[in-house]
Amino acid sequence: MTFVNELSPMWQEKWGKAGFKTAMPIQEQMIPEMLAGNDIVAESPTGSGKTLAYVLPILERVNPEKQAIQAMIVAPSQELSMQIVNVLREWTEGTDVTVTQLIGGANMQRQLEKLKKKPTIVVGTPGRLNELVKTKKLKMHEIRILVLDEGDQLMAREHRGIMKDLIEKTQHERQLVLVSATITEEIELVAERLMQHPTRLQVTAEDLPMLGKVTHSFIKVDERDKTEMLRSLSHIPGMKGLAFVNNLDQLLMKENKLKFRDAKIVTLHSEMKKDERKKALDAFRKGEVAVLIATEVAARGLDIDKVTHVIHVDVPQTVEQYLHRSGRTGRAGAGGEVLTLLAYSDERHYKKFTKELPSKPVQKVIHGGKLIEGSSKTIAAKGNKR
Repeated sequence: MTFVNELSPMWQEKWGKAGFKTAMPIQEQMIPEMLAGNDIVAESPTGSGKTLAYVLPILERVNPEKQAIQAMIVAPSQELSMQIVNVLREWTEGTDVTVTQLIGGANMQRQLEKLKKKPTIVVGTPGRLNELVKTKKLKMHEIRILVLDEGDQLMAREHRGIMKDLIEKTQHERQLVLVSATITEEIELVAERLMQHPTRLQVTAEDLPMLGKVTHSFIKVDERDKTEMLRSLSHIPGMKGLAFVNNLDQLLMKENKLKFRDAKIVTLHSEMKKDERKKALDAFRKGEVAVLIATEVAARGLDIDKVTHVIHVDVPQTVEQYLHRSGRTGRAGAGGEVLTLLAYSDERHYKKFTKELPSKPVQKVIHGGKLIEGSSKTIAAKGNKR
């Protein structure tokens, strides 16, 4: 952890108080590069410590006495930007560094009032940042450090134009840092066109200090029975499951059915208001409910401790999506399980991309209120023998 010695005493002390015994691989690689002012493209899995890998160098390099926005962090979702702001606020407590969040779905007037006070760091989503820049309420020319978190999503078609405009409005000497769990062709293009000799960093799942063990499993279930299966899973003792559905209509339909069936479940999706999202997340974090069902918006940046299960209600469309979602469990050395509700029509697709996993997925069933290994046929056979 040689980089810790390069930080100011204040940040060294905070690092010590945070109780980190070791740094994550991405932090070891990225912090010295950022402190040196280099442009960076960094690839590292979900839950591997990327946020702190850019937050610490930003804190070291900004000057809180200067009345200007010096660093901007862009995130694709409201949830992720809120997580980043929480990390920043935790680390800047008791310092003069100020942080403002600029996201859609929140009160614009309040954000404008905060912008007038010239915060040191802003964190925002592309739509709101673009709106503020276009109306000249947010000036990009003073920004010295620009970080794009989950860059593959920011460079996807829906945000690409906005992002290029934002980047091009910053000063030419600024530092541009892009982090992601997967590096796509779009990211390569950004690196070529908008960065000065970027440093490429890559951390793979094998590089991570995985003390815990993540198991991959599946339950065979008819498509029409998946909602009832979720209800059963929500009653398993000790369950803290993050369940993913591929589209919003399916999620809303399942939510309505489950509310009538006494399921210990909440939902999270893009059409919810900020306070509704917060209420759902709080209930899940506190263990008041056992399963949080979400669309892809929650796959990124949602920092929830001790998730025991990631449940793929629908089989993800790509290996990357499967890995992104699955990264929400087994974090920081804890064990976890990735459970797929597998309909007959998805079996071939599922088998194709789970070939890449370190261990073969096992079949499971719910029996006697528990999730156990085996198929419904083997369990029935055991019962008959008795």
